[in-house]
Amino acid sequence: MPQDILEQAGTPDHPITVERAPGRVTLSAKGTKLAETADALILREGRYPPTYYIPKSTLPKDLLEQASKVTHCPYKGDATHWKATLADGQGIDPIAWSYENPIQGMTSIQGYLGFYISAFDGVFDPPPQ
Repeated sequence: MPQDILEQAGTPDHPITVERAPGRVTLSAKGTKLAETADALILREGRYPPTYYIPKSTLPKDLLEQASKVTHCPYKGDATHWKATLADGQGIDPIAWSYENPIQGMTSIQGYLGFYISAFDGVFDPPPQ
């Protein structure tokens, strides 16, 4: 059951909903805690699995570096992609994406990052549902 729906967009065949995640969310990668927040969002899009978006400001300032890749979503806008270097020097490329200037109807995700969990051994606690 959705907690607090912030925005709904998309089409009947490809609905998108952004809601507040209930409680605290922690993101870890390679055994290292990267972020913890009570301000996570859950984006539900079409048939994709739910995705946490967490505030970019909750990650260490020196963790992320903008990658050259930019993609476009007709429902959210242009996505900036990010890579990371962990404290032990391990690189993760790509790690995340963000919509720096999302289109009207998806502005709640501005300033937030979505993560490529399948691209690294990252885990969210609790997993998005």
